[in-house]
Amino acid sequence: MWKILLEEFYGDLRTQKTRAFLTMFAIAWGTLAVVLMLAFGEGLKRAIVQGMLGAGQRMLLVYGGETSLPFDGLPKGRRIRLVEEDLELLRRSIPEIDVVSPSYGTRVTLQAGGVRTTAYMEGVYPAFEEMRSMYPTSGGRFLNQRDIDEKRRVVFLGDSIAQRLFNGEPAVGRTVYIDRIPFTVVGTMQSKLQTSMNNGPDAFRAVIPATTFRTIYGHRYVWHLLIRPRQVHEAEVVERKLYEVLGRRYRFDPADERALSVWNMIEEEKITRRIGLGIQIFLGVVGALTLLVAGVGVANIMYVVVRERTREIGTKLAVGARKRHIVAQFMFEALAIALLGGSIGLAIAVAIVVGVDSLPNTNEAMQFLANPKLSWPIGIGTVTILTLIGLTAGVFPARKAANVDPVESLRYE
Repeated sequence: MWKILLEEFYGDLRTQKTRAFLTMFAIAWGTLAVVLMLAFGEGLKRAIVQGMLGAGQRMLLVYGGETSLPFDGLPKGRRIRLVEEDLELLRRSIPEIDVVSPSYGTRVTLQAGGVRTTAYMEGVYPAFEEMRSMYPTSGGRFLNQRDIDEKRRVVFLGDSIAQRLFNGEPAVGRTVYIDRIPFTVVGTMQSKLQTSMNNGPDAFRAVIPATTFRTIYGHRYVWHLLIRPRQVHEAEVVERKLYEVLGRRYRFDPADERALSVWNMIEEEKITRRIGLGIQIFLGVVGALTLLVAGVGVANIMYVVVRERTREIGTKLAVGARKRHIVAQFMFEALAIALLGGSIGLAIAVAIVVGVDSLPNTNEAMQFLANPKLSWPIGIGTVTILTLIGLTAGVFPARKAANVDPVESLRYE
């Protein structure tokens, strides 16, 4: 049966070359539009999420605030300033907390050789590396616990500030003067995409041990505290307990949201992923509508074929062909046209995606726009749409063909 269907399909293509070509072209164009829009949408979504995660992963940034409610006989308007010792209290009181780090911050002058520049510098713990995605390049490292315990004068540099100070030469092991104090460079940051930040991107940041920072600059209060929950779904619990524990320590109402300022990067990631998914869905719908128009073209050509082959259909029915044979023939032809045109469009789309994705990302705009990504959902979705279009475009002409009256069809001109 399949051999017969293929032979009849090939014969129809030969007799209706122009119409078949135009229909396949429409399907191929629609498939190309769907795949490219979904691929570019997927790439844009990933770039948006990656850029947000460049500022930090699964963490809460806790800043001191100002009370807005009176509490326990104390007036509102009191300033809450956090200290490093708060971290140990929080770890003891909140079992859902995984890792923590303080962040002391100030602007400093850095000098290496004859190059001098300014940058923002932070004093932190080793856990800062993973929480802030500040991973070292090959040959270097981030701060470790010995640096903290021994108050070492070591520094980890962002990639851009290292490039500026050492003009592209290896920085690890070199000496850089920070406010005229010599520090040894232990590592430089891998380049990363970052769209969310505070006090500038990490590429222009210097990081030293928190104990060293406190010893040199004498800061009592931290800029903020970094806290990572053990599980993502525990973020809300941790945030609520932060207000309870610190509320008891600093005597403010746990319901006073202005007493602390919490930047919840976990919630921000969820929102960012939803935005990216929304963009991808929008682009996919636009592409699917384009493919739907092509499907209408397939249905039209199948109706024309039914009309032009009315006598042939009647003859087959008169000599004993069953209706299901007629339905199968036209369903097969419609599905074959859709899948053949779709395969051509899919092949072209894959070639374009691979070509564009191989282009160098010279700037951040290219990382967002010229960053298409094919994925299994895109491939499965495209094949599913093509199959539905082929079946839908063939079912109604097939039913019409199967209901042709043999006697009337033989008199059809």
